[in-house]
Amino acid sequence: MNYGLLFRGHSSISAKIFRLQKNTIKIILGHRSRGSCRNLFMKLKILPLPSQCIFSLHLFVIKNRNQYTVNSKIHHINTRQHSNFHQPLPSLTEYQRGTYCLVIKVYNELPLYIKDVSDNPNRFKSILKAFFIRVHFTL
Repeated sequence: MNYGLLFRGHSSISAKIFRLQKNTIKIILGHRSRGSCRNLFMKLKILPLPSQCIFSLHLFVIKNRNQYTVNSKIHHINTRQHSNFHQPLPSLTEYQRGTYCLVIKVYNELPLYIKDVSDNPNRFKSILKAFFIRVHFTL
């Protein structure tokens, strides 16, 4: 299910795949068909499809961080956004909706304590997954 998620995660078919994922988990755990899946995902420590998509975007950023420019390299003023990636000003809507711009927007929304460990990919991955399990299921 993770294959191609980075580029196809926000397509129209992803809603159908998410429904299939929820139905599969309900069948595995023998839950009723109309009940909520939130606790089931949390119990199995599995990320739902939308969270997996965002998770894969973050991992893509960490693996290719040399392609992005940090705001602190553009200007040397210590602002709140100094650790964020610089967002380019694209003129095409297709480019704005593309993976490159989406990755920057998603990464910049992370809390600072997670961005600080982005130098260590394994630690970043474990902290990020724990963050998604904790935050996405408590909304």
